[in-house]
Order: sequence, then structure tokens, then C-alpha cells
Amino acid sequence: MIFDVKLEKLSGHNKSGVIGRIYKVEGDTIKVGEELFDIEAKKGNITVTSDVEGKVVKIKVAQGDKVSIGDVLFTVEGEKSSSKADTNKGDANKKQGFNYMANFLKLQKETIETDIVILGGGPGGYVAAIEAAKQGAKVVLIEKENLGGTCLNWGCIPTKALVRSSEVYELVKNSEEYGIFKSSPTFDFSKIMERKNNVVSELVGGIDYLLSKNNITVFRGNGEIIDKNMVFVREKNKEITINTKNIIIATGSKAFIPPIKGVESKNILTSKDMLSLNELPKKIVIVGGGVIGMEFAFICNALDSDVSVVEFAEDILIALDEDIRNEIREIAVEKGIKVYTSSKVEEIIDTEEGKSIVVVFDKEGKKGYITGDKVLMSVGRIPFYGDIDLEKLGIDLNERPRGIKVNSKMQTSVDNIYAIGDVTNIIQLAHVASHQGIVAVENILGKDVEADYSTVPSAIFTNPEIASVGITEKVAKEKGISVNVGNFPFGANGKALTLGERRGFVKVITEEATGIIIGGSIIGPHATDLIHEIAVAIKNKLTVEQVVDTIHAHPTTAEAVHEALLATTPKGAIHFAE
Repeated sequence: MIFDVKLEKLSGHNKSGVIGRIYKVEGDTIKVGEELFDIEAKKGNITVTSDVEGKVVKIKVAQGDKVSIGDVLFTVEGEKSSSKADTNKGDANKKQGFNYMANFLKLQKETIETDIVILGGGPGGYVAAIEAAKQGAKVVLIEKENLGGTCLNWGCIPTKALVRSSEVYELVKNSEEYGIFKSSPTFDFSKIMERKNNVVSELVGGIDYLLSKNNITVFRGNGEIIDKNMVFVREKNKEITINTKNIIIATGSKAFIPPIKGVESKNILTSKDMLSLNELPKKIVIVGGGVIGMEFAFICNALDSDVSVVEFAEDILIALDEDIRNEIREIAVEKGIKVYTSSKVEEIIDTEEGKSIVVVFDKEGKKGYITGDKVLMSVGRIPFYGDIDLEKLGIDLNERPRGIKVNSKMQTSVDNIYAIGDVTNIIQLAHVASHQGIVAVENILGKDVEADYSTVPSAIFTNPEIASVGITEKVAKEKGISVNVGNFPFGANGKALTLGERRGFVKVITEEATGIIIGGSIIGPHATDLIHEIAVAIKNKLTVEQVVDTIHAHPTTAEAVHEALLATTPKGAIHFAE
């Protein structure tokens, strides 16, 4: 027989929760009592177990999905348990595997010994765990939500899945340019989100597998640092005390919500909320024209939303060189994205029916008003410390004071406690967190290694993409460095033209005296992939001559990097003339 496994009850008075870890895949054979999935709710987390023996036919939820009581979660082909124990109890919660109070009453206590405890399973924490395990350390990783952290579940990966769907839809809308005719293209937002969830689930499952393969002990719960050699965590019906030689704090960051009047409105969204929507707002106002804000601006615009961006600074993506900013702003405006710079949001007002919202802002002394269905707050992220009592532990903060203060070895003011990733507030990028995690592990295991931030590529997934590495032209001038700047437009690159990607350019900065490559920016097709040729050159202090002597394949977008480097020399580029 086919049985539906429904969500019958949650802990406390919760009516809904979020799907956490899923223990089975379609086709798996299950037995009575086996764990099916975790559900995370405000009043406590529960694990659903099976009262059916048989085969999983269909999993109807994905990790990160919001579910409510009565929702069907699994479909199983098999037989209901008919044991005396089950039939006598007659409790609906028991029949669906819910035994929250019984598990609580049977609380088990355990003490374990380890070399390293890592708090946080994001790109800093899980990479550090794997690196340490590969070098022979005994490692415990504690994660209260999903493995992969913000980056994998609510940041880098899911947004890029949406970027790809929006790109495909935009390509279909313009397919006549390529000789392909498709009348009235449409999209199904639920399918777009389903694909996003599937990508996330696959990658989370991959991390879970890697941690298991490397014999890393993983606990799901809030880690509490008792002292510099002891961490406490509660997982389901267990209380675990962990005695450890070293601790790595990798608790990440959270969205910053500025103290704007009306910001408590139900129509205010964070980037995490955006990735859980059932439908896309027809009209959205984005407060903040940084990386997160502009990525969502291009996604929503491509999916036919009316988009307005309000930015306090004098320009969007202010950290980039002016010519890069000018290019992406022009492209955004051409696509229909409305951009308001030098504009301070003063108030957010819900309309009387509560279904739309008004953003009030000041631009150079004049009031401005924008209406929308939703407002995305994307004004940055701040370190998240969780339940860690930093003052009690003697862990110092940075001067601002945002972020845990660390030295170049990632040590905090407590010598055997390290901190990595966004919680340090040094550079809030996933790949920096991973680098810091490896540095911390190397030092814990007796090596003398320092974090190096001299060559950190950044990637922005607008359309077209933007990437940069090294110092900008503006910074070079501020530092008094005499430079040569080479530019090459993608409009003169054969591969870019075949792709239909004419906009954008490659910009390379070299030291005039030595010819050493010190910086670069790319806006255009494959920018986030191409930037690494420049990054490797900067890291290894390569000269223009050394790189241009390397044959670049034709036709590729990488030729644009080659030509931009040639443009820094007296000979100039071959395939472009001013």
C-alpha cells in the first residue's frame, strides 16, 4: 500500500517549521523507527521517524522548505507497523514517529575528547574540519542549522541558481537574435525555486558525505563554549560535553537591519527571505546598491519585476573603479532598473490595506517616494556570535567593535581559540573564510602560517558579471604608484560576439616601473571565471611579458585578458584600436 507521511505535530505550539536534514532519498528502503528528517521550529527541533516498513516512493519537500501541520512530506510504499506496542498506544504522534517528550525524558549525557571543536558548518567551518581531519586531527563540528552555512543555503549558491534561471529566461525572450523563435515565453517561479532547492540539497548532501568520509563527528545544535577547553551541545535527546584542545569559532554573519522608521513591516525582506518566496513581487524596492542588492536587482528585473534601487552612497557598487561602475549602472538603467544614488531612506510606510509599501527617502534635500509590493533590505551583514559569551571567555572584539579580533594566524586573544570567516569581519567572502579555516588548522597543528589577503578575487553575479582582484586604479593613485592601464572591450572579442555578449571590458593595471601585474577588473561574459588568470599573475608577481608570451586559445573570452595586457605596453592591443 501507499502511505503519506504527514506533519502531524510540532514541539510546543508551533504550527510550522523548516525542513532540516533529510536522511533518506527516493528509492531507499526504510524500517519502522528509522529517522526520516529533522524539522526546525522556534520552540524546538524534532526528528520524524517512520512507522512504515517499505520503500520511499516520493520525497515531497527539500531542505530549507517551510512546512505546516498537515503537509505531506514523504510517500512510502509498504505496510504500517502492527506491533502490539504501536496499536496499544494509539497516539497520533507516536504513529508518525513523534516522541518529543519521551525523548526529552530519556535525556542521555555523554562526554567526549577531541583535538578541535569547530562551531559553525559554513565554508569556513566545514573546510577547516576536513583539512584538520586529513592531517590526522580528531575533529568535532557543531552546526545548529544546515551544513554549508549561509553561503550554501541562503547566499552564494541559491542566488546563483536564481541568476542562471533568470539568464535562461532572458535568453529565451531574446532568442530571435539567434534565429530561434519562441512566442510568448513564460516561467514558473515555483519550478525555479524547486531547481534552486535541488541544487542546494545536492551540495549539502555532498558536504555531509565528505564529513562522514573523513570521520568527522557532527552534532546538530547550539554549541556553548564553557571555557577554552570545554564545549557543550544538546542534540535531540543527548547532552554532550566535549573536552577539547582547541576551538575554532566560525559562526558567520547575519543581515543588518538599519534603524529606519517602519522597518518592522511584514513587507520587509532580507536576502534569506527572498530565497524562500513562493512568488516574486511584481514591484520591489531594494534598499542598498551593494553586491547583494544589485544581484537581486538583476534577477528580479530579468524575471519581469519592476525594480528600484535606493543607495546611500554616491554610486552603486562603490568599491569598484568608476569606469566599471559606470558600465554596470548604464546597463542596469537600459534594462529598466531604476537607480537612486546619494539617497537616504528615512521611513517605510505600509499602505492601508497592508499589501504594498512606500519607501520615503531624501536625495540632496528633496523628498522621494517609491511604492512597491515588497522591500528588500540589503545594506550589509554583521558578525553573528550566537550564544557565545565573548566577554566571559576574554575574547576581544575589533576596534569598531564589529567582529572578533584575530591575528594573522587567526588566533583570538585566547591562544587556543581561533575565529574565521564573517565573524571576524575582515573580508566577508566564502572563499576568504575557507582560506582562514585552513590557516587556523595549520597553526593549530604546529605550523607557522599567516593569512594572506593580498590577492582576493571578488565576484559579482549581475548580468553581465563583474570580477576584480588586486588594487584598483583609484587606490594605485592614492598610494602614489605609477601605473599603466590596459583596456580591451568584449565587443572586439570573437567568442563574446558569438555569445551575443557585446557589453563590458577587461581592465588590467600594471606597475609602470616593473611591468608587474598588480590589479584587474572584468565586466562581461565569464568575468568571474576569467579573473583567476589575473589573480594567479598578481599572486606570483608575474610581468605582462610573462603572461602575454603564453598562447591563449582561440576563440575564447580569455583572449580579452591577453589583449588587455598587451594594451598596457607601447605596442598596444592587436585586435582593437582607440
